[in-house]
Amino acid sequence: MPRKYFLPFILSLLVSFLTFVNVSSQEENFQTRGIFKEALYWVDLGKGMVQCRLCPRNCPISLNQRGFCRARKNIAGKLYAVNYGQPVAMHVDPVEKKPLFHVYPGTKSFSIATAGCNLRCKFCQNWEISQLDPESVRVGFVPPEEIVKEAKRTGSKTIAFTYTEPTIFYEYMLDVAKEAKKEGIACVMHSAGFINEEPLRELSKYLTAANIDLKGFSEKFYSDFCEGSLKEVLRSLKVLKEEGVWIEITNLIIPNANDSDEELRNLCLWIKENLGPDTPVHFSRFFPMYKLRDLFPTSLKTLERAKEIAEGVGLRYVYVGNVPQNVGEDTVCPICGKILIKRIGYSILENNISAGKCKFCGSSIAGIWD
Repeated sequence: MPRKYFLPFILSLLVSFLTFVNVSSQEENFQTRGIFKEALYWVDLGKGMVQCRLCPRNCPISLNQRGFCRARKNIAGKLYAVNYGQPVAMHVDPVEKKPLFHVYPGTKSFSIATAGCNLRCKFCQNWEISQLDPESVRVGFVPPEEIVKEAKRTGSKTIAFTYTEPTIFYEYMLDVAKEAKKEGIACVMHSAGFINEEPLRELSKYLTAANIDLKGFSEKFYSDFCEGSLKEVLRSLKVLKEEGVWIEITNLIIPNANDSDEELRNLCLWIKENLGPDTPVHFSRFFPMYKLRDLFPTSLKTLERAKEIAEGVGLRYVYVGNVPQNVGEDTVCPICGKILIKRIGYSILENNISAGKCKFCGSSIAGIWD
């Protein structure tokens, strides 16, 4: 080898060796902490590059780098879920808080989340954990079977994947859901629905219900406010419907952003035509936070108008949330008009549904009931 090439050659070998040592030490560190988990749904692009295939971003990821969600990392040419078994939140909630109003009303839901998200919503209510690098908030490894054990201990009817975006802790969610199924515990999720079809279909085998945030009904809104895509979310909703997962929709109404009559009507028509008129819709009140602190909260008048529009196009179960006046929280029989479930906040005061039917007129009420 000519002398002028010798030094650069030695330096390149040294850099390669140090990179190998660094990556190996990371692997050993992950294994020591019990969080080493190879990701599902990725492909090898060669030369140390990988591509995540979990969500529509399909991130190409260089060696030692993370994807957009911060939760999936290329280590030694393989993709790993670095948030596996690392819940930053574990709480027992009423299932109504998900919100799921037509799923086991009045029961407990053991709710978990890890850090990270594959969207960047400017109005995020849990931005303190959703916009974090998961590796910066190590809280101790909690295996899937321990989650199921805690759910049983607390008398929870369901396990909920919620608070942040469950898609980014997909491997953990799937393993928990599989364990839960063995123990007869149902699993639900609250998600933005920004996930690829194949992983969603696999997950759906273990899901009883999902509340999907349909954040707006235009590509411009999703692009400007979420760095996402409406068409991908609509596809996910159709997949969930095909797979037999019970669906409820949440739409956070933001003043002068997604609150026009036309957009609300189009949203409701799409739900009716593609998911069915029995799909519950929750219109939620926006409060200024994160990057939208300069806006006013959604007016009660706007929320009531949205409810009128939804009922006007034929949706049968329409709710208004995040409003202390207890407006629009009750489930009403679409046939006889009597109150079936009386709610104040997350508390159930009356339940007049028996064996899935209205106690007053005997009509079938869509949902998942005891």
